[in-house]
Amino acid sequence: MISQNELLRLIPQALNETNLPLAGKQTGKVRDWYELPNGQRLIITTDRLSAFDRILASVPYKGQVLNQLSAWWFEGTKDIIPNHLISIPDPNAAIVQKVNPLQVEVIVRGYITGVTSTALWHRYSLGERNIYGYDFPEGLQKNQKLPEPIITPTTKGGETGHDERLTCAEVVEKKILDETIWNQVQSAALAIFKRGQEVAAKAELILVDTKYEFGLTDDGKVMLIDEVHTPDSSRFWRAEAYQRFFDEGKEPENFDKEFIRIAYADKGYRGDGEIPSMPDDLWTSASRRYIAIYEMLTGKTFKPGSYPIEERLIKNLEQAGVK
Repeated sequence: MISQNELLRLIPQALNETNLPLAGKQTGKVRDWYELPNGQRLIITTDRLSAFDRILASVPYKGQVLNQLSAWWFEGTKDIIPNHLISIPDPNAAIVQKVNPLQVEVIVRGYITGVTSTALWHRYSLGERNIYGYDFPEGLQKNQKLPEPIITPTTKGGETGHDERLTCAEVVEKKILDETIWNQVQSAALAIFKRGQEVAAKAELILVDTKYEFGLTDDGKVMLIDEVHTPDSSRFWRAEAYQRFFDEGKEPENFDKEFIRIAYADKGYRGDGEIPSMPDDLWTSASRRYIAIYEMLTGKTFKPGSYPIEERLIKNLEQAGVK
């Protein structure tokens, strides 16, 4: 168990960005990546925490958890579909095969919930009954389990810069993907989600919904990429009290980064205007939660990497022959 004082000490050292002696750096919300020879790419998962499409803070050990948890899931789902992971040279780094990302985010949902503009419950609460091409009956309640998990795809940004909703049929009709590839993606996504729910259940968690990304190799092979079943890409609820809370009309006990969004929403912040400051206790709580999720899902004890990270990172990459 990492002490509160240690987490507080590490907040200023959390990995906000990398400046490695490598060419071609690119930056996303949470990850930095560098092009490597032989069709490979180095991905560094930083400690940046994003919500409302904004970077809110950097949280100690968050990047390590995301990197190592995704690696664990990649290993545990490679019998379903190949993935891009080659090696983990450092707790925060992954060397992957470079592929062409498919321009569809594949969201799998097992429950009707959510408050964002693309969420099922939000659309349902507005009176919509055909959502993402699926017909929903009257009388559903927020957080109710669906008869079967469904796929609700979105574009990646698109012309508006925001994800736009698609039906499964539109992915092919709009020629975003051809039918054969899309069928393969859908089949893999549902199989990975089923396995994720089974693993989560053993950890007394419910995998509510998640986002997958896929890529295409130069020879046309579909691969799972990015991250898998992390607190950033997935919604988890504690299983024990779910039914009781649902029957009482209460919100489930979330066990992901939703509590961060709630803390900001309570201050009236939903992504617009100046980002309010938050107490350090929020970030130490986030660190503990990410570590707890890693340990619950994997059954492994989290072994914290040393800080400062970049110094360690450069040393480990040199040992792995990355130059």
